[in-house]
Formats: sequence, structure tokens, C-alpha cells
Amino acid sequence: MKHVTAIIFGTAIVIAAYFLGNAYVKRANPAQIISVTGLGNENFTSDLIVWEGQFSTNNTVLRSAFERLNNDKDIVKKYLVSKGIQENNIIFNSVQTSELRDNKYENGNYVGSTFRGYQLTQSVKIESPKVLLIEEVSREITELLNKGVQFNSSPPRYYYTKLADLKIEMISKATEDARIRAEKIAENSGSGLGNLVSAKMGVFQITGQNSGENYSWGGAYNTTSKNKTASITMRLDYKVK
Repeated sequence: MKHVTAIIFGTAIVIAAYFLGNAYVKRANPAQIISVTGLGNENFTSDLIVWEGQFSTNNTVLRSAFERLNNDKDIVKKYLVSKGIQENNIIFNSVQTSELRDNKYENGNYVGSTFRGYQLTQSVKIESPKVLLIEEVSREITELLNKGVQFNSSPPRYYYTKLADLKIEMISKATEDARIRAEKIAENSGSGLGNLVSAKMGVFQITGQNSGENYSWGGAYNTTSKNKTASITMRLDYKVK
């Protein structure tokens, strides 16, 4: 029995020594890794436009100001529809009311204010896939001044509704670009490319084409340009054979 126990004990020591020795060798000679970063980018044209503007009116009587604003709203709506914009794309927001006052000063000190009237303001928002049409209307909106409407227009904002599909395609391109770089590095060093160890996606960026915009650590998202460039990076780590 003692003889059997000694054999088992000796075998255990040999196995333990083997694994400890193997771990030491691996630690002394860590696996060689190639780390590469690939880039995927794509130019695209926005397929959704959002345009906003506002109109206002002033009057010393609140009721009269509201009636005038409603009349201006009808004029704005009819104008937009006449330009080919569908009614369901036209959204009027709630009316904002504020008092207009002139501050009074005596000897440089504020002594109160004088009521001058009410200002009522209403904004309108248009969201449409008809990008070219809305662009044209936004440039011609000053025609409302000839109809007596004080209309202020904001620059259009541009979006892309197929962004999720585009992002997947770009990840594929960035991964392929990184793999080709890794293969070239391994080839030039006289080695072979092994298995992929890890993959990490970088920040997704959208900038205007030829705009010279800087990338952001948190990711840029341009909405002022109709024609944009999207880009993404992929960092891959490969073992070396």
C-alpha cells in the first residue's frame, strides 16, 4: 500500500512540475501580438430634412395680437402648401407670449419700466424626405414679408434614415482594412497571421464632405451639410504564427 501511495505521490509531483514549467515558459516567452487599426468611411447624401422658422406679431391688446397671429398662421400654412409641402409635414408649435417693456432710468439708476405691448410668437417645423423641395422653400421664404408676415427662418438640418445599415457596412470595411494591414505586417516580418485575439470599435463620426471639421472624442454628428462623410475605426489584435 505504501508503495502504491509513493507512486501516486511521485506522479503528482511530475505532473505539477510539468504544468509549472510550461507556465513559466509561456510567461518568459509571451505570445507575439500584432495590433492594427483599420478605417472605414463612406460618403452619402442626406435623405431627410428638418427646417424650422417662426413668426411673431405685436399689439397692446392681447386679444388683437392673438387674432393677428392666427391670421399670419393661415397665411404661412397656405404658402407652404402652395409650394408643394404636404400638410402632415407642417407642425405648428404652441404660442409663446411675452410682455414688451421699456426700462426707465433716472440719474443712471433703474426706476421701473413702461408697458409697451405684447409680443406673440409661434414656430413652425417641417420634416420631410423631399430634401430639394424644402431647401428651395427655405430660400424663398422671405416672400412672406410681402404678405405682411414677420417670418424668421433657421438653417435646415440634414439627417440620414439608413444610418444603422451604413454603420454595419463601415464596420465591415474597417475590419477588412485592419486585417489587410495585419497580414502585410506579418508578411514583412517573415511570420504568419494567427487567430484574432480581440476587436474594439472606435468612435463613429459624421462630418460634412470637404468641410475640414475636426473629429471629436465623443463622436461628431454633422447636421448642417446635406452631403456627409461617415467614418469609423476598428482596432484588431492578432496572434503571430
